[in-house]
Amino acid sequence: MASEKITAETRTEFGKGAARRIRRADKVPAVIYGHGNDPVHLTLPGHATWLALKNGGANALLEIEVDGSTQLALTKQVQTDPIRRTLEHIDFVAVRRGEKVTVDVPVTVVGEAGPETLVVTESGTISIEAEATNIPETIEVSVEGAEVGTQISAADVQLPEGSELLTDPEALVVNVTNAPTAAEVEAELEEAEAEAGIERDESDEELAEQAEAESAEGDGDASEDGDADSE
Repeated sequence: MASEKITAETRTEFGKGAARRIRRADKVPAVIYGHGNDPVHLTLPGHATWLALKNGGANALLEIEVDGSTQLALTKQVQTDPIRRTLEHIDFVAVRRGEKVTVDVPVTVVGEAGPETLVVTESGTISIEAEATNIPETIEVSVEGAEVGTQISAADVQLPEGSELLTDPEALVVNVTNAPTAAEVEAELEEAEAEAGIERDESDEELAEQAEAESAEGDGDASEDGDADSE
């Protein structure tokens, strides 16, 4: 994974008010921890940082230049505004080239499983140890042609060269099961709605069937009355 270069500024103001002023200037407050050093508080350029995180994924690696020196930093926690989706704050861990780190890498399922199957991702991430400069953005798990009953555990997943699996090897990552029928989906939906206390409005088709049944029942009653009169 290539690192993105970002030029930062040392942050000297703290607190909510200072953080709001930083964000209004299209910048992001951040901090770098690690290697037994005191935390380094920074201000990063908003748009450039957003692009770097987008390109680098969940474990983006940045070369942060501040006050004439450069620090390699691994993204650990990103806080975003839930409404505007803008960056609020970023925590980094200082790393060195060649140093191995522990990270959770997202799982991406690829390929088409066999007919009438449902592919269930049981674990969205896999924990590995890898060199800081060689962390994969994602780990692909292929289900091409997989039949019902196929189970892929962490031990079955192919990791990038130089990476070591930390997740329990027997942990289930992907499970291929029978695809539910339309009737089963409808039954599960009705059960969930009943548990939630939701009353479903009858569809036009259901109302038409009900009206047809009532009409047939009415015709039957009229016929019986006619037979009784004739007697």
